[in-house]
Amino acid sequence: MGKTPSIAVILAGCGNKDGAEIHESTLTLWAIHRHGANYQCYAPDRKQHHVLNHITGEEMAEERNVLIEAARIARGNIRSLARFDEKEHDILIIPGGFGAAKNLCTYAFDGPDCTVDETVARAVKAMYQAKKPIGALCIAPVILARLIPDIVVTTGQDPQTAGNIQQMGGRHQQTTHGEIAVDTANRIVTTPCYMLDARVDQIGEGADRLVDALLKMLK
Repeated sequence: MGKTPSIAVILAGCGNKDGAEIHESTLTLWAIHRHGANYQCYAPDRKQHHVLNHITGEEMAEERNVLIEAARIARGNIRSLARFDEKEHDILIIPGGFGAAKNLCTYAFDGPDCTVDETVARAVKAMYQAKKPIGALCIAPVILARLIPDIVVTTGQDPQTAGNIQQMGGRHQQTTHGEIAVDTANRIVTTPCYMLDARVDQIGEGADRLVDALLKMLK
């Protein structure tokens, strides 16, 4: 590769219960730099579905913006997903967290009948049609299954999620800690992360393997 690969990372807010999972997001960014690539973070500029107290899990009487919250993880270096241009990037990655299922799509509420945020759908489809690799962590693979037919993804070992992926036209590969599922034909890599009862080091291992596999698809 003549130039440093550019990886777009779509964040769903900040915090595992109502936004992007912070460990998965941060360790993905770490892995990108570790493997010699650069990243640009994106998020939809919209109100997040709800705000939860991350100690009690109870809903809070306030509103937050997905882009502004995601900027906490990106340290302010983030763009509205409406500005996404697939020509600027070689790879797309979507970390998990419940925000991926609440703010990037409606999977948390509608299961296999979910809809995907318009800006997310546009970015994913543009990268896929350009034959550029796409990665997803934790619950985020359901977004890919909803948008791309007949793909192989993993969310770990949960039979209900696996069944929903099959209902959406995808195929589920069972995995455990740190493992990845590689769909070579569709240039997609996924890893289960906190869909399992995982430790932070196991999250890092999965993110590192995912980024490495995606970059090898560029060679």
